[in-house]
Formats: sequence, C-alpha cells, structure tokens
Amino acid sequence: MSIEDAVADTGCQDRQIRHERGQRAVFCGLTSIVWLHRKIQDAFFLVVGSRTCAHLIQSAAGVMIFAEPRFGTAIIEERDLAGLADMNEELDRVVNRLLERRPDIKMLFLVASCPSEVIKLDLDRAAQRLSADFAGRVSIFSYSGSGLDTTFTQGEDTCLAALAPVLPEAKRDAARSLMVVGTLADVVEDQFARLFREIGLENVHFFPPRDSQHLPPVGENTHFLLAQPFLTETARTLQRRGARHIPAPFPLGEEGTTGWLRAAARTFGVPDERLEAVIAAPRERARRALSAHKAKLEGKSIFFFPDSQLEVPLARFASRELDMTLAEVGTPYLHRQHLAAELDLLHKDVIIYEGQDVEHQLDRCREARPDLTVCGLGLANPLEAEGLATKWSIELLFTPIQGYDQAGDLAELFARPLNRRARLEV
Repeated sequence: MSIEDAVADTGCQDRQIRHERGQRAVFCGLTSIVWLHRKIQDAFFLVVGSRTCAHLIQSAAGVMIFAEPRFGTAIIEERDLAGLADMNEELDRVVNRLLERRPDIKMLFLVASCPSEVIKLDLDRAAQRLSADFAGRVSIFSYSGSGLDTTFTQGEDTCLAALAPVLPEAKRDAARSLMVVGTLADVVEDQFARLFREIGLENVHFFPPRDSQHLPPVGENTHFLLAQPFLTETARTLQRRGARHIPAPFPLGEEGTTGWLRAAARTFGVPDERLEAVIAAPRERARRALSAHKAKLEGKSIFFFPDSQLEVPLARFASRELDMTLAEVGTPYLHRQHLAAELDLLHKDVIIYEGQDVEHQLDRCREARPDLTVCGLGLANPLEAEGLATKWSIELLFTPIQGYDQAGDLAELFARPLNRRARLEV
C-alpha cells in the first residue's frame, strides 16, 4: 500500500488529494442494471454469468417471482466450464429463445460478468454475430458489468459507452443541441426538460432515452451536460464524435442544480435574468425542504468511503447546504476535469482520498467516530455493530436525488439513519 499527496489541476490546484492503494471493498457493476432497465423501457439486459450473478440482481431489484422483468441471466454451468458444451452455441440458443418469447424487446445487451471474463468468452464478437442474425428487428450490444477492478456505477458507463458510437450523426448545419448524459428517473427528467423549455432551450435530448428507437443525434453542434460523475468513458466517446462537454457542478441540492442549469444557460446565451426568473420558485421550494433537515444535520460529522464516485458532489452538498462537517471524503476515482467545479466549492482543508486501502480507512473511520458513515453494503453492518450510524451508498443511486424538487429527499436520506438511531435510544 502506498499513499502519496498529489495536486489536482483544472481549477483545483490548491486541493490536497491523497492516492491510496490496497485492498478495496467494492460492489458489482451488474447492479447498474437495476436502474438502467427501468430507464430504457424496450431494452433487455442478459447477464452471462453464474447463479450468484442471478441472485445478486434479483435481490438488488426486488423483483417478485411472478413479474416479467427486462433482465435475466444466462447461467454458465459446470459443463460449460469443462468445455463439454460450445459456449457460443449455448448463448445463441438462449438469445433465440428469449427473443421468441419476448417480441417486445428492441434492444438487447449482453452483459459480461466476472465468470464470463475469467473464461474469456468474447461477447463483443457474439453481439456482432447475433446483430447480423436479427438485423432490422433487434439491436444487440455488449458491455462489461464485471466487478473485477471496477466500481458498481461503472456498469452504466460501460453500457452508455457501448451505445455512444451508434448514436445518429447530427447534420453539420443542424442547430446547436444540448444532451443530458446519465440515467435520471423519469420524474427528474421531466422536471429538467420543463426547466430547459422555460429558459428557452428547445433542442434538448436525454441519453439514455426511454425508448431505444429514439437515440439522440450527436455531432459538432452538440453540447453535453453530465448528470452523473462516473461517466468517464461515455464522455470520452462523445467527445471523439465532436460533442463538447459543458463543465458544471452536478445537480445535487439547490446549489448544485442551480450551477448545473446556469452552465447550460450561459453556453447557449440565455440571459442570467431569464434563468433567475425561471428557477426562482423551485429554488425556494428546495431551500424550504432543506431547512427542515438542516436543523437536525448541521454540525454532524460525515465520513465517505469510496464506492459510487458520487462522493465529492455529495460531500459538497452535505457541507455547504446542510452545514455538516466532513470527516473524510474517499472516492474510487477522481476525474479532475469533470469534478473541477465541485472541488472548487469544497473547503481547501478537506482532504480527498482517491482509491482505497480498506483496512487503513476503517482505522481512520473508527478513530474519527463520525455521526454518519456513507459506505457500501459490505461495510455497513460491521460498522453498525460497532455503534456507527451508516447510509448505504447504493441507495443514493436507486433513489431520485437530482434537481430542486428532490433536494429535500436527498437530505432526508442522510437524516434517516440518525433519526432511526435517536428513536432506538429513547
């Protein structure tokens, strides 16, 4: 294990960032299917993996046995591992049976898992082969949801990065457009779409779309806002296709949402006065919603374990909008450019750990004894047993938290463990 101090660039030169390397506690990237399958409503996610993979997704999604979800698992059996069956023939059989049974599927993702990657099953080639077989009926892609050396949110990044190359090419003389990149709950997407219309931006697209048949066009006149900080490869792919990234904080809380919208408005020449007039009412609603929780949370200390890559925007929200004290901010990976606006809003004394050595971080957490610890599922129960209140970081992905009208809900997620502990102590 090694820790070394580093200086971040792109607007955060004075920020102290420590790189930590060692054993990590990570969750599987297959988990992202839980929110992706809710978003792209005519897509199906077929995991090629073990029974453990199937149990994981089934448990995380909470799907009842009589439901008909839009995800499943092609189980790698012992005979497959022993070489007694042709894996590609078996996969073709499963896909044919699935599409015959579910003619409503218009887009199929073959999702690699740890087992399929360990045995080096080439799902990219399988997707190309099956795409030719089902051309004109179903679009078939592959991406990795493996938990090998990744964090669980990177499943969305690899999924969208697989889609980005096939987005329609925008015409050279097309009007400038805005693309919002990152999975948002439908209610949040509708709220943002309405705000963009009211400030005068009509040519706005969301990626991923709700319908796979309406992929947004991309080209040199496309500007994009990231709704999530973990979409590194997706952003890189869009930029290779000519799109331009709009630097902005992320739309968490009143401050983050305002900065996010303002960055888009200024890029498209919307006067500040028009923007302020449109957002005045929702900003006030967000402030009122936050005030009820702020009274309970201000002054409380919070400790972030690296898990989702949402940690830096969440730390900014907790410290600036809830007046909480940051005991430590850990994140699996820190993209300096995408997070520059967030880093500039954090107090310079806040030390950020990029990467993880879980044993050392657990020692620091135990020493700090924070009022609230945000961490992965694997660490939550042991820390609770030691008397520390915890919040599962994965819940911050399953719950709509972006935008003005969700600011109070985000604050409540932090307040809920403390409220529960207070009730239990009475």
